[in-house]
Amino acid sequence: MKSRKFGPTSYQIPVIGQGTWQIPESGKDRDEAIKSLQRGFELGMVHIDTAEMYGHAEEVIREAFKPVSRDKVFLVSKVLPTNASYLGTISALERTLKRLGTDYLDCYLLHWRGDRPLAETLGAFEKLEEEGKIRSFGVSNFDTEDLQEALDSLSKGKIACNQVMYNLKERGIERRLMQFCQEKNIAVVGYTPYGEIPDTQSNEYRILSNIAAKHQATVRQVILAFLTRLEGTFSIPKAAKPLHVEENAGADPNKLKLDIDDLKEIDSIYPVPQKDVPLAVL
Repeated sequence: MKSRKFGPTSYQIPVIGQGTWQIPESGKDRDEAIKSLQRGFELGMVHIDTAEMYGHAEEVIREAFKPVSRDKVFLVSKVLPTNASYLGTISALERTLKRLGTDYLDCYLLHWRGDRPLAETLGAFEKLEEEGKIRSFGVSNFDTEDLQEALDSLSKGKIACNQVMYNLKERGIERRLMQFCQEKNIAVVGYTPYGEIPDTQSNEYRILSNIAAKHQATVRQVILAFLTRLEGTFSIPKAAKPLHVEENAGADPNKLKLDIDDLKEIDSIYPVPQKDVPLAVL
């Protein structure tokens, strides 16, 4: 799996990772989800995203990476804004580490902007990074103005990434936010990459299918390849079934390279908005 430098850090992270929002938490579906995560590890998709808000997802991940050396997995979790005071952030991390069964996170994010002063949350992140309990930190669901405020609130650390919704129907971040992140050396991690797959009878699906056939790929793989075409971008699709994980891995930019004609066709059916739009959030 192709890797890229993760913002200002020294880490090289797989372009396509694995999300865990609404991952099955019990019964046979849970067992299959664990097998899916493990299949992803085998395919190089070791960037695993979760959050304290995601129910028991952290415990599911703990089971999944038991057979894997901890230093081979890049674990990311998020603190809820309601817990993101200085001391609250530190306490929330301890709970997350316990659920994950590890003594550090590779990256810790503020899930979205809340009422707490950013300087409190980021100050806690900086302390946790100093102590080695997290190896980097970032934010999620931040538009350009909030991100600039976060940068201004830092004492000595650096924001590694901004995790935002990014799919073919939600390309608003390409107007200003993505360029801002590139200029500030902040990785863009896109969640919900598939959004709503177009109806199979639609013109959009026909065009995507033609591009897929040209590359002996699937429509989903074409979508992932498009969303990770730019340097500094990453995607974290969720897949709770091994076959879906394998399909996601097939969008590896080392294997699936969209050409300029493909990009123009996709732009024609899913254009970037002509004016600024509110940041899309789930």
